[in-house]
Amino acid sequence: MSAKPFAHPITVAPEDIDFMGHVNNARYLGWVQDAVLAHWHKIAPAEEVASKAWVALKHEITYRKPAFLDDEVIARTVLEKVQGARAFYTTMIQRGEEVLAEVRSAWCCIDAETLRPARLREEVTRFFFPQGD
Repeated sequence: MSAKPFAHPITVAPEDIDFMGHVNNARYLGWVQDAVLAHWHKIAPAEEVASKAWVALKHEITYRKPAFLDDEVIARTVLEKVQGARAFYTTMIQRGEEVLAEVRSAWCCIDAETLRPARLREEVTRFFFPQGD
């Protein structure tokens, strides 16, 4: 069961544009990270946000269309599942209904003090996967 999608607005900045006049491909990964972390900060309890951090394990990205300066772009991210200390997300970067990129990513939750992997307790995952919705 997937969680509800989370929409994260993106501002295309002049420094995102490469020599070909569109957003540099590497910038999309930064947008995915911004969206995933914004999702965590919005949904997770404050004490979990304060005591945990996330590191990327893997990104698989498919580029569909370029983005340009002044485009209105949004990252729609969905937490697909949590397995131990790992979280698996799918993120669609869109301009209106157009899909610019599709990203599947895996993340590891770590304890902010020890920097060791930290399993997410079931009580925390319930915030992301509410029952009966």
